[in-house]
This record gives sequence, C-alpha cells and structure tokens, in this order.
Amino acid sequence: MKRSMVAFVIAVAMITACPAGVVQAAGEPVVLASKIDTEGALLGNMMKLLMEDAGIPVENRISLGPTNVVRKAIRTGEIDLYPEYTGNGAYFFNDTGTEVWKDPEQGYRTVKRLDAEANDLVWLEPAPSNNTWAIAVRMDLAEREGLETLDDLAAYINEGGRFKLACSEEFVTRPGTLPAFEKTYGFSLDKEQLLILSGGNTAQTEQAAARGTSGVNAAMAYGTDGALSALNLRVLEDNRNVQPVYEPAPLVRAETLEAYPQLEELFAPVFASLDLTTLQRLNAAIAVQGRDPEAVAREYLRQEGFLP
Repeated sequence: MKRSMVAFVIAVAMITACPAGVVQAAGEPVVLASKIDTEGALLGNMMKLLMEDAGIPVENRISLGPTNVVRKAIRTGEIDLYPEYTGNGAYFFNDTGTEVWKDPEQGYRTVKRLDAEANDLVWLEPAPSNNTWAIAVRMDLAEREGLETLDDLAAYINEGGRFKLACSEEFVTRPGTLPAFEKTYGFSLDKEQLLILSGGNTAQTEQAAARGTSGVNAAMAYGTDGALSALNLRVLEDNRNVQPVYEPAPLVRAETLEAYPQLEELFAPVFASLDLTTLQRLNAAIAVQGRDPEAVAREYLRQEGFLP
C-alpha cells in the first residue's frame, strides 16, 4: 500500500473513532477568560487550576474585561469559556420585563435554552449564590439617616441629602441597573453625584466609599462581595425586587465542551460548594486582605479536596 494511502486510512480511522468535532479541538488549549473584577478573578483561577490538574491545556485570559467584552469574545470564538451570571440572560436576550429572571431555577433553565439555540453556548450548573447588583452606603450615613432600603435612599436623595456614588460605566448605562433603580424607586442622580471608575471592580468602588474619595459616600456593590462588612458599608435592601438573580456558572462553547466533555463533571461539585457565605469569605481574602486570586483559589480547592 502506498504511503499516501496508508496516511489516508489512518486519518479516516481517527475521525470515525472520535466524536464529531473532537479531532479538530482535542489537544488545543481552552481559552479561558473572566470579567475584570474580584469574583471573576477568583472563579477564573479556580477553573484554570481544575483544568490544569485534569491535564487540559489552558490559555489564560482571566480578567479580560467587563461583561460586554467577554460576552462578545465568546460569541465570536475569541475565547472558549468564562464564568457568567444567570441573570444576565435578561439583558443578553432583551427580556428584562419577564419575572422568570427573579427565580433562580427558572432563570438558569431559560438562559441555558436561549443561549444554546441562539449561540451554541452551554451553561453548566451554577453556584447557589446570588451576586446581584446593589447599592451600599457608608455605615455612618446609614445610621444617621436610617437608611435600610432603596426606598429610604430615594426619600433621602429627594429631600436634598448629600449623596455621591462610586460605580462603573456599565452600572450607569445599562438599563437594568442604576436606571432601573432610579425609575422604580423614583430618584435621579446627576453627573456631579457619580464617580465613574474604569472597569467593574467593586473592590475599587467600595474602597472609594469607605475612604470618602472625592466626596463619595456610596458604592456600586455585588451581593457576594467580601469587603462590605470589613469596610463598614451597608447594602440597601432592594425591597421592590428590581434585580434578577445572578448565580455564577461556567459558560462554554458547545464545540469546546464536545472536545473536553470532562469539563462539566470537573466544575459541577466546585460550583455547588460556592454558597453566598463561602464566596463572600473568599472574595474578602482578595479584596480586603490583598491576597493573590490564584493563591486563594488554590487554597480553597485543596482544603475542600478538589485538588491534591
């Protein structure tokens, strides 16, 4: 048999012996990214360490950028995998008026179906913790003015109370965040009442509030932030339930999951272990104690028996 024919037979045998798509992708690095915030770095590093331990090659793009950047990157195939939040499905699919996003199970199943149909993306099992958008105020302000809910805050602002919020550009411009709070609770902030910081890292916004940077006395926050109590900030209750439930989950391209099906089994028990208290504690180790996100991730995975 000629050498070229032997090569052809071997190639055909390899293709027929493997699932479709695996021949092209198996052995190629999985391009892993995350958002540019504390929890993104934590979860991204957990995923990286788990894949490396399982022998899966990884190209590290952790802390790539804000939501719009990583979302575009996975849809265009620039990246293969990153941790996303279920509640963002309301904005990805222009479905913000549906109550389904305020129920964790329904929200997860809905975004899983929509992204599979529209983008060939697969949502793996989420963590049981709600990292929703929030507004936190300095404790001295909260106690002096009796601020416990966003209704309380609206009354304070509308009566002329001094208020300045540290936040990201995304928080200001995204229809479901600050604009939704303003519309539902009946208050409005002008440019002089905002300190807009680059990126979306709440460690920065919360530090600005705690320090009173440029007159700031409030911060954009997330529900799982670990720095809130350490920085003496109070999260105001969203008593009218404006925000969806945001549970973190690995989001992966279907082609990548077909090439590396072990990813689902690899991530599932780890994300299942990340309840609200656990994520707050781990985030605090990074945002408050200043520890390296990869070191925090590795320590947790080893303590819980997910890594040797």
